Amino acid sequence: MLSLTHFLVLSAIVFSISMAGIFINRKNIIILLMCVELMLLAVNTNFIAFSHYLNDTAGQVFVFFILTVAAAEAAIGLAILVVLFRNKRTINVEELDTLKG
Repeated sequence: MLSLTHFLVLSAIVFSISMAGIFINRKNIIILLMCVELMLLAVNTNFIAFSHYLNDTAGQVFVFFILTVAAAEAAIGLAILVVLFRNKRTINVEELDTLKG
């Protein structure tokens, strides 16, 4: 039988993998977006686990809002990435400095 601790450990592992992905790979913006999505997945796992073990559906409802925001963030982020790639011909984060003031 799986306990709350199993889900929390899994979530901590996924979150730490995404943090390592952000700090290790700072060049490719697609991998950075994927790491942010992994972070949201880890948070959602915590919400679902606590919601199940506390017999409260508020955490599960909150997950739907997070998934909606994550889908919108991914769509807008990829659209901006496509426009930047068309203009700059690169997805290297260090070379995308046109928004600097």
